[in-house]
Amino acid sequence: MAGKAGLPRVSTSRIVAGGAIAVVIGGIVAAASVTPTPDPTSSYADTVTDLPSGAISLVAFDSCETALSGLRKAAWPHIGPFGFGGGYALSTRGGGAIADSAPGPAAAPAPGNGAGAQMPKRESQAQDSAGAAAQQGGQPQGHSSTNTHEANVDEPDIVKTDGKRIVSVVDGKLKVIDVASRKITGSLDVPDIFVSQMLISGDRALLVASQDHVVYDAPVPTPRGKPSPPIVPGMPTFGSKLVLVDLVGTPKVLGTLAVSGLYVDARQVGSVARVVVRSQPKLKFYYPDGTQSDTTALEKNREVALKSTIDDWLPSYRLDSEGKSTEGRLVECANVSHPADYSGTAMLTVLTVDLTKALDKGDPVTVAADGDTVYGTDKSLYVADDHLSRMVPMQMPRRVPPDGSEQPALGKTQIHRFDLAGSAPPKYAGSGEVEGQLLNQYSLSEYDGHLRVATTVGAGWGGTSPDSQSQSIVTVLARGDKGLTQVGRVDGLGKGERIYAVRFFGPVGYVVTFRQVDPLYTLDLSQPTKPRVVGELKITGYSAYLHPVGPGKVLGVGQEATDQGRRLGSQVSLFDVNNPAAPNRLAQQQIEGGSSEVEYDPHAFLYWPARNLVVVPVMSNKQGGIREGEWQTQNYALVLRLDGNALVEVGRVSHPTGMIRRSMVIGDELWTVSDGGFMASALDGLGQRGWVPLR
Repeated sequence: MAGKAGLPRVSTSRIVAGGAIAVVIGGIVAAASVTPTPDPTSSYADTVTDLPSGAISLVAFDSCETALSGLRKAAWPHIGPFGFGGGYALSTRGGGAIADSAPGPAAAPAPGNGAGAQMPKRESQAQDSAGAAAQQGGQPQGHSSTNTHEANVDEPDIVKTDGKRIVSVVDGKLKVIDVASRKITGSLDVPDIFVSQMLISGDRALLVASQDHVVYDAPVPTPRGKPSPPIVPGMPTFGSKLVLVDLVGTPKVLGTLAVSGLYVDARQVGSVARVVVRSQPKLKFYYPDGTQSDTTALEKNREVALKSTIDDWLPSYRLDSEGKSTEGRLVECANVSHPADYSGTAMLTVLTVDLTKALDKGDPVTVAADGDTVYGTDKSLYVADDHLSRMVPMQMPRRVPPDGSEQPALGKTQIHRFDLAGSAPPKYAGSGEVEGQLLNQYSLSEYDGHLRVATTVGAGWGGTSPDSQSQSIVTVLARGDKGLTQVGRVDGLGKGERIYAVRFFGPVGYVVTFRQVDPLYTLDLSQPTKPRVVGELKITGYSAYLHPVGPGKVLGVGQEATDQGRRLGSQVSLFDVNNPAAPNRLAQQQIEGGSSEVEYDPHAFLYWPARNLVVVPVMSNKQGGIREGEWQTQNYALVLRLDGNALVEVGRVSHPTGMIRRSMVIGDELWTVSDGGFMASALDGLGQRGWVPLR
């Protein structure tokens, strides 16, 4: 039986306290004028308990019929003549294709990560505690490891090492390099996919295959007078693929899992990886063109939604493992839940993969949202949705739906926490909401039963302006039976600016904001209910990444700038934070016209405490070509040594071809990695010892 506006009624739902669930947290939660008036006779009766400030309660559907009806109803206000979002992009990164979308031209940069340019949030990752940083240097001095956010939690990257071999996907293909012989001993080219990241455990690797591009909720414009058929234009059904590989001898594929959706991020504890994938409904929308108006397209798209089946809304999978192939619905209807307000336009699925076992469906637990920020400790996994990162305006005039509905207001971030235990699937443990948008995963930090969250409010697509009302906030949420509840907050940081870097070390926090100068704020978080700013350092430029380099010292990598905020090039700064009330910059290394991948992907950063070495890849442009006025592009790994309160340049390592992306220490050698090859250099003097070409 249908409700008003042709929407089916939704039957009784139930409160979810935990277990393996699919949490439908709408990526766009806002009322619009097209919202049908609720049917007072509807049997859709959510019982939502009163919760403390910031907490969110979840409700589970009790059947596929109620799930389909509820998803249709939630998505209804967000359906426009261009499908979901009224002609706005619904994804900007993360890999793979959305089955009901088509690629469009690249969008203009927006604020949020490093160097003042839009970079994938998923790449802004690094170690986020003194313990984690110490772990990297505290290993046996045989080799370094991936620069990660938290201790005992590995993150996917383009290169890994166990000290005896280097495993790389830097060029999209798996390569295994023997460190002793400096030769490629194995390679694997998985057909039809480009491997973007990987995790390893023992002799096994988990490859992540995806595509990084902007996917718009509208097709490439068709010539006037030509109809726009309701088809999926050239986009595969399965957008993300996990490939389990045996690294012994010649690498071989043990299994593949293809999922309809975009790869977002992953975390690994021990041999168990949790992989987050984002999917959207597979609805074949119509679009305005020369043969039909916005009104006609809107009516047809609503009809498409009304005729959809539950399988059009849920993610699907295809598994090839142990000689068997299966495919179908990734998550069952009974495992789909939602809060009181949600949009139904996207879902996030958390897959659990034990690299020591055969690949399977991954015991899916799904969070549907438009965010892409993943943060994890060894006991918790957080997925955050700030409703912003995937809403990039298309490069075309904005169309307002015929009924006058507008895009939703932005300004809140929802955060969902899952408990981790061994190889079991994550167990939903509660949600919360804070004001503002995140920078990246460093905006989140769990400590002593609380989650600290750094956000910026009031910053638009272009960052900030002189008359901007933006400011930054650190909110403290307490974990509890009723979700994540706000217990403390400090605001007013960087008025008229936005966050460029965040680090939390135990009870201390550091926040860098910027527009023209760089205030480095130090925060006392020892009392969760009374967080406070205790110090501030104003200098030109900014840091986009902060890393602890010993007691009372923090290293920053970012950009130098003029007093007016014009960027001048890369800088590495050493800060003294022994006195939180009076932070001070001790030393600085500046590279004119340069930039570093560390500014948006801290996996590119290497700190080796045993030698007090810091290695940062640099790309610089400077005058000096063959002809007057020409510019030369240089790429190299800048090697610095911490010498007391000074930063001393040890040297620069360059490759004959390719762009240097990563560096690692193995024994007494520094290995640098580019898409052109691998170079081994002596730690003492940086003399070249070997070159392993990839092309």
